[in-house]
Amino acid sequence: MHFIAIVGSNAEQSTNRQLLAYMQREFKSQADIELFEIAGIPGFNEPEDRQAPESIMLLAQKIQEADGVIISTPEYDHSIPAALKSVLEWLSYSVQPLINKPVMITGASHGILGSSRAQAHLRQILDSPELKARIMPSSEFLLGQSLQAFDEKGDIKDEQTKAKLAQCFAEFLHFTQMTNQLLIEHPIQTTPHFSWLAEEGKE
Repeated sequence: MHFIAIVGSNAEQSTNRQLLAYMQREFKSQADIELFEIAGIPGFNEPEDRQAPESIMLLAQKIQEADGVIISTPEYDHSIPAALKSVLEWLSYSVQPLINKPVMITGASHGILGSSRAQAHLRQILDSPELKARIMPSSEFLLGQSLQAFDEKGDIKDEQTKAKLAQCFAEFLHFTQMTNQLLIEHPIQTTPHFSWLAEEGKE
């Protein structure tokens, strides 16, 4: 099974990147996890020709070819980073590769809450009509106090935390298999729709 893991931060030093890198190593016998960086992607600017930057088109292709997506987000001011929101806006505005794609949400934060509010916000965004991802329900992985969570090798120190992540990932594997099999047996015809462009206040 192949997953694209989006680093939800453009910071040079990110514990969310560390978390995804740990998952990449820890679960390599179960799935191939490819990390994707969003640093350097231009901010969303609603181009009239609907043409997304090359980096977004590359990400869209990787998402379409993957069995599922993992997004790890920090929490800035009770929400996801602007850089991650911009990437999602590009995806919703252009080829919409996340429609019906299984998604696992994780997050790491320096505080004790582990990006819980950002993850809740991200779920709302991914459920919007132009993204419409298949978000793994009733499961979340929150890594609080993430600056102290990793050892010098980049491994998670706490055994209970490692076990919780392993459980969440196992559930995501099952969720991905079930979702993709269901879509094969009962394909859903999707037509890109851009209703949010007509929202009041949109230029």
